[in-house]
Amino acid sequence: MTTNSNQHDTLRSQAQELTKGGPLSETTDIVSLLRDWLEEHSPALLAQKNVGEFNGVMMQWFHWHSEDDGNHWLRLEQEAPSLAKVGITAVWLPPAYKGMNGAKDVGYATYDLFDLGEFDQKGSIRTKYGTKDAYLKSIRTCRSYGIEVYADAVFNHKIGGDEEEEFEAVPLDDNNRHHSLGAPRPVRSWTKFTFPGRGNTYSTMQWGWQHFDSVDYNSLEPATRAVWQVKDKPLEGNVDGERGNYDFLMGCDLDLDHPEVRKELKYWGEWTLDTVGATGFRLDAIKHMNSDFFVEWIDHIEEYAGRDIFVVGEFWSYDINILCDYAAKTGGQMSLFDAPLHLSFHRASNSGGNFDMGSILQGSLMQKIPLLAVTLVDNHDTQPLQALESPVADWFKPLAYALILLRAEGYPCIFYPDYYGAEYNDYGTDGNVQTVKLTSHRYLLERMLLARKHFAYGEQMDYFDDYNIIGWTRLGTELHPHGVAVVMSDGPGGEKSMQTGKPDTRFVDLTQHCGDMVSTNAEGWGRFPCQGGSVSIWIPEAAIPAALRDQFKPA
Repeated sequence: MTTNSNQHDTLRSQAQELTKGGPLSETTDIVSLLRDWLEEHSPALLAQKNVGEFNGVMMQWFHWHSEDDGNHWLRLEQEAPSLAKVGITAVWLPPAYKGMNGAKDVGYATYDLFDLGEFDQKGSIRTKYGTKDAYLKSIRTCRSYGIEVYADAVFNHKIGGDEEEEFEAVPLDDNNRHHSLGAPRPVRSWTKFTFPGRGNTYSTMQWGWQHFDSVDYNSLEPATRAVWQVKDKPLEGNVDGERGNYDFLMGCDLDLDHPEVRKELKYWGEWTLDTVGATGFRLDAIKHMNSDFFVEWIDHIEEYAGRDIFVVGEFWSYDINILCDYAAKTGGQMSLFDAPLHLSFHRASNSGGNFDMGSILQGSLMQKIPLLAVTLVDNHDTQPLQALESPVADWFKPLAYALILLRAEGYPCIFYPDYYGAEYNDYGTDGNVQTVKLTSHRYLLERMLLARKHFAYGEQMDYFDDYNIIGWTRLGTELHPHGVAVVMSDGPGGEKSMQTGKPDTRFVDLTQHCGDMVSTNAEGWGRFPCQGGSVSIWIPEAAIPAALRDQFKPA
């Protein structure tokens, strides 16, 4: 393996030494340390995710309200050829196992990790997305077209137990888990998981209260709102510090100190690689779990597979220092979603053209540690009416996607509804049902994917020197020589003078927002325009096939 565990261990130990006794806000040295390590090991990290000269693109192939007709896997199988053709190189799939709500469950209320739509449990055989056979077939089809498949791993909790059990626990204040609300007392909760529909198939482990360290429900005191911490079990370490200790999130919280729990989750990783054919993982809710466990888990599955495996973790924080600290202390073994960049997109899209576009990348993973940044515009949690609701407004999404798809930094992820569109109903904060319509940006996304696949290579020159209008150029490589110029504005239209490295060359706007061509001078400089609240993607006219050039001429 290219990045061996000793190298990761060195980074972890150096990071722990730097932050010993110091607050996270003073981790400038951590960022420098992390950057140096990533630079040294960049070839292996790039190889994991099909980037570099391949310009990989991930798609989150679901959203919270994906249809529950059981045909999601079938649709993926049918779409795989066209996804590969437009430049999608990986898909992040939703949790494929049985949730507590059976065929209606999105998958994050985890019941049985080993039931992929095969057993009659929780009122159905199939999951929301389909049957196990359809799931495996869709993955085989994706792989046949060169598309990597990332499985969603929800290890934080289990919900929907088969039987209640009685044990002792301490009630903790949900807003300050270091504050006890009373002495240990009897608790009865749904902590027995026997999986009657599956039995011992694939795994013989049955879960009981001893495998959890906290629960959110006590049927002996149903009105008491508390985190019930199992007696004599300490709060988990190395978790997010929100609410004093953010180990507990929901349901029955897994005890990662229990050897049977650790063994079972490692075994599930092995089983998923062998049975499912997944090539990577997305780890859910990692801020609520001891980071040391993930170091151990990734080491284990990579040793089992005999190769580096791409892993991206969901540590949803807008604080770049916290994210960099986590990345360093986990030895650079996983990528992280760029939540701060999403927040910038959300704020810019709601600023009415009054956002400083020159600062759009500041405080983001894309800026600080791009080799570990998975960049995104929206996801299933940020979409309207969901837990982290902070959607990027439709008018700004093309600008945001240009920033993640056409720049050198980060591993971009396209959100399913932004490509296909979506419509759904859900309850708003006022308790009333609301209808949400998400617009498809497929036309522009496919133009950006085309530009990413063929033109967005080589040295990058930035022009982030204006409050509204920003741009950059990519100068191309020997393998992809044409290059590209991108310019955008969140306010009035205008133009940006930029160096292309292409003297005396005519450029056309791939988006067709601007009809006139731009010609560079003898030194390769050109004045590239864009319309207000818009993005234009300029490529050399010579790169357009002759049969299509008439489409790029003004009427």
